[in-house]
Amino acid sequence: MPASDTVCRLTLGLGVLMVTTHTLAAPSPVAGARATAMAGTGVAVAQPAAANLTNPAMMASRYHARGDEIDLILPSFTVQLADDEDVVGQIDRVQDTIDRLENSARQQQIPQAQAAAKDLDNQLRALDRDTARLDAGLAFSLAVPSPELSVGVFSRASVRFTARGDISDEDLALLQLVEDDPLAAAAAISISDDLRSRGRTLAASIAEVGVAFARSIRLAEDHHLALGVTPKWVRLETFEYDVRVDEFDEDDFDRDENRTDDSQLNLDLGAAYTFGERQQWNAGLAIRNLVPMDLQSRDGLTFDVDPKVTAGLAHRGVYHVVTAELDLTEQPGFGFSDDQRWLALGAEFDVAMLAQVRLGLRHNLAGEDQHRGVEEDSQLTLGLGLSPFGARLDIAAVLSDTEQGGAIELGWRF
Repeated sequence: MPASDTVCRLTLGLGVLMVTTHTLAAPSPVAGARATAMAGTGVAVAQPAAANLTNPAMMASRYHARGDEIDLILPSFTVQLADDEDVVGQIDRVQDTIDRLENSARQQQIPQAQAAAKDLDNQLRALDRDTARLDAGLAFSLAVPSPELSVGVFSRASVRFTARGDISDEDLALLQLVEDDPLAAAAAISISDDLRSRGRTLAASIAEVGVAFARSIRLAEDHHLALGVTPKWVRLETFEYDVRVDEFDEDDFDRDENRTDDSQLNLDLGAAYTFGERQQWNAGLAIRNLVPMDLQSRDGLTFDVDPKVTAGLAHRGVYHVVTAELDLTEQPGFGFSDDQRWLALGAEFDVAMLAQVRLGLRHNLAGEDQHRGVEEDSQLTLGLGLSPFGARLDIAAVLSDTEQGGAIELGWRF
């Protein structure tokens, strides 16, 4: 199935899905393809334009080899899909089987109708509690470093969709009756009207537009402290669509009655401390969304955006960068995703200042004992950067037992 079809079906065509959760958390923000390839790190190693997305202080950090150049990201795009149980394919088969059952009953083909009822029973049992999730994001950023005051502007948007099968026991009992009773099979010409399994999709998005400011302060010889602040405008949005299976219409998903939204000012803060004889060490600390935000969905679920605190340490050599990063706060899971608190290791190896090979590994320290749906455990990341004559092309891949994705970014430094 083409990726575009998968996305459309996942977000709009979930015919027999239900999510039953009370708290939604913010989608993962776009941090750039370089950060994605290095296990999502960036607090202590972000280049100036990416600093707007991770740690504003890094825009003025003395840690960069070429930190005085204007840096542009135009654009950065990420997508990740977790559908290890083939939820979308299961939905297609369920809907086809409902049609086959009703058509057989309408033509009084009783054995065929009973066989279809048995198939539908098995399919619904297999679909129950299976989970799918889609993340996507887009970002633009510009950084203008300066000895006095570095300034950056950026915009980005992230969206997360979650869905889960939740099948009614009454439906299974009804299908068992059709299997066993020829009269019930003959009367199953509109069995979809009697099914109680419901269709629900949940989506939450966060969009930001901000201006970042940063300045470096010399504390002592070979010791510099950079401080950054990002005032920004944040818009939250949710979509919640919940109807009976037979009433489901993908064109109704984004109607106004299914949507809620809110927006307000918020703030990111950052610090970066560079030290060592060759400025080879850097420690970073970033606080995103200093002001907590929340939004009620159509049916009263809560979309929370809580402050996130992340610390990182990095070492830079002539041909390498190595970094470690830890989330100091835990982020609640979205829908049937696990809670998240990442420990990450990332590395970058430079080839003649023209190409960069990147890799990373990160592990979720939250929710290790139980999983609510899509398992958030460990992820391997890989990437490649090409940077001839100031232009940049960065690509990244994310791999795990349950999730696959990637990122691509275009940029310029001049």
